[in-house]
Amino acid sequence: MLKYLLQGLLLGFAYVAPIGMQNLYVINAAARKKKTKAYQVALTTVFFDISLALSCFFGIGFLIDRFPVLKGAVLLLGCIVVVYIGICLIRSSSGVSDSVDMDNSLFKIISHCFVVTWLNPQALIDGSLLLGGFRASLPQDMSRYFIIGVCIASFLWFTSLTTVVSLFRTRFNNNILKWINIVCGTIIIFYGLKLGYSFIQVIL
Repeated sequence: MLKYLLQGLLLGFAYVAPIGMQNLYVINAAARKKKTKAYQVALTTVFFDISLALSCFFGIGFLIDRFPVLKGAVLLLGCIVVVYIGICLIRSSSGVSDSVDMDNSLFKIISHCFVVTWLNPQALIDGSLLLGGFRASLPQDMSRYFIIGVCIASFLWFTSLTTVVSLFRTRFNNNILKWINIVCGTIIIFYGLKLGYSFIQVIL
C-alpha cells in the first residue's frame, strides 16, 4: 500500500510541478493578494487540479481526443478566456498597490482557477496518457492508493508554493509586483494563443 502511495506522490509532483498556467496564477495571487485570498486561490486550484487528475485517471481525456467538435469547443473557449485573464493581469500591473486587492470575488477566483486548469485540452490528453497509463500498470486493488498519492502531491505543491511566495512577498516592492504581473500575464496570453493555434489546426 505504502509503495503505491509513494509512487503516486512522486508522480503527482512530477505532473504538477512544471511551470504552467496553474502555477503562474497561484504565484501571482500569492505575491499580490492577502494571505486569506492567496490560500483561497491555492485551495481552489487544488480542488480543480485533483478533479482533473481523477478525470484523467479514469480516461476523460480520451473523449476530448476522440470527438473533434468537443475538442474544438474547449480549445476556442480556452483561447478566449485564457487570453482575457492574461490581459487582465497585465492591465492590473499599472495600478499595483498594497492597499488594493484585485479580483477579490470568490466567483472570479473559482472561474479563473477552473479556466487555467480545465480549459487546456493538452493537459487533459497528457494527463490521461500519463495517469491512465500508470493505472493500467497497477494492480486493481492498489490503484486507489496511487491516485490518493497524486492528490496529496497536488495539495502539498500548491499550498507550499503559496506559503513560500507569501512569506517573501514583503521583499517585493510595487515595481517587482508589476513585473510579476506583466511576465505572468504575457506567458498566460502565450498559452491562450497556443490554444487558439491548436483550434485552427483542428478545424482545418
